[in-house]
Amino acid sequence: MAPVQEVAPTEAAPPLEFLPGLNPVTMNTSEFRRRGKEMVDYMADYLEGIERRPVYPAVEPGYLRTLIPSSAPEEPEAYEDILGDIERIIMPGVTHWHSPYFFAYFPTASSYPALLADMLCGAIGCIGFSWAASPACTELETVMMDWLGKMLQLPDAFLAGSAGMGGGVIQGSASEATLVALLAARTKVTRQLQATFPELTQAAIMERLVAYSSDQAHSSVERAGLIGGVKLKAIPSDGNFAMRASALQEALERDKASGLIPFFVVATLGTTNCCSFDNLLEVGPLCNKERVWLHIDAAYAGSAFICPEFRHLLDGVEFADSFNFNPHKWLLVNFDCSAMWVKQRTDLIGAFKLDPVYLMHGHQDSGLITDYRHWQIPLGRRFRSLKMWFVFRTYGVKGLQAYIRKHVQLAREFESLVRQDPRFEICMEVILGLVCFRLKGSNQLNETLLKRINGARKIHLVPCHLRDKFVLRFAICSREVESAHVQQAWEHIRELAEDILKPERA
Repeated sequence: MAPVQEVAPTEAAPPLEFLPGLNPVTMNTSEFRRRGKEMVDYMADYLEGIERRPVYPAVEPGYLRTLIPSSAPEEPEAYEDILGDIERIIMPGVTHWHSPYFFAYFPTASSYPALLADMLCGAIGCIGFSWAASPACTELETVMMDWLGKMLQLPDAFLAGSAGMGGGVIQGSASEATLVALLAARTKVTRQLQATFPELTQAAIMERLVAYSSDQAHSSVERAGLIGGVKLKAIPSDGNFAMRASALQEALERDKASGLIPFFVVATLGTTNCCSFDNLLEVGPLCNKERVWLHIDAAYAGSAFICPEFRHLLDGVEFADSFNFNPHKWLLVNFDCSAMWVKQRTDLIGAFKLDPVYLMHGHQDSGLITDYRHWQIPLGRRFRSLKMWFVFRTYGVKGLQAYIRKHVQLAREFESLVRQDPRFEICMEVILGLVCFRLKGSNQLNETLLKRINGARKIHLVPCHLRDKFVLRFAICSREVESAHVQQAWEHIRELAEDILKPERA
């Protein structure tokens, strides 16, 4: 045995409170209480006065790096200085998504009940990967997903509280839900094929798998195929920018004849470009006949299905294996909260389940346990169902329906204004809260108009391409938007169009 070496005694480090210039508790409970009230006041003032801020920032890439130090401070800084820098540094670079003059992309939901619930979520701070990690986190999510499923009149097979084998889970985004569904479908078909043909390797199966979506599907669908390592083919849409069964059938037959294995189809309800709807009543039965997993992406439009007059847009959901939409877009639940349901929960669990000892608990075999880590890609998850619980109880179903209907009415009001001006055209039927329009004329003319609109920073729009046409999208987004804001936006667009068209007339 080696002799024990003596170690020279070291001078004890001074207690933290004796270090010069350092406060060991930069914010105690009483200070937090006071600062928290100040922050709520700041947030309320920000939202109350948001329409007075330019909706789109006038900064150049890299603006922020010149305004802050190149490394973190060695000593604590005053909270007042940090708060002051929000207006000096942060706000000049913010695109104000909740401004009533924000008409770009799609809505991003926000409401006071959701904000308060998010604050409580942060305070509780649980990481709800399993039931035992925080039982209320898991159980409230299960119940809230059933509440929401019933609002949408989903078939009982998708509800955890029914006799079926399905259930709902909150994902981070529709992109994540599509990827999760694709990976689950990939695992399912691989295991089925290997059970029938044991000589097939996973690699041999993977190189033959092929998924499908409309050519109008969101780019996240293509990305899911890229991450999942499978081929993804775009099905040409019809004159209404919808995927039809005939075009899908043709692709399936061609690929099967080539030795490929069709396994996954994404049907989009409310496309990003123009809010078109794939023909679910045609595509659904075909997918079931071909034993291909059908995933429905209704990221934006799904919120509208709580209204009886829009529920028919979801007809055919009974044919789906999974369905997803984003309450964080249009249902007053702030980001992130993406609702996903599956008809067979074992399809997800079978793809993602791993049970190391440190994540297991004594209730594993009770039959009553949901461990949501088996339903998603990350392990950790926030207590997001609190936001749903607060919003659903504060607004009620009728209040949420009224909110959706108001936005749809405002979109139709804007559509009416556009149609009254013979210089403009509507490019797609207005079904929900999106209006696709353009000046009659060249793409270059419309690109110039959009550049002028966003350059003026009074309103914010983004474009899309519909076939060969450059089109402007006007989406009703803000919780605070009113008819007056729509009227002002249209007058602004008309004035800019007048300036652009003057040289052409000269």
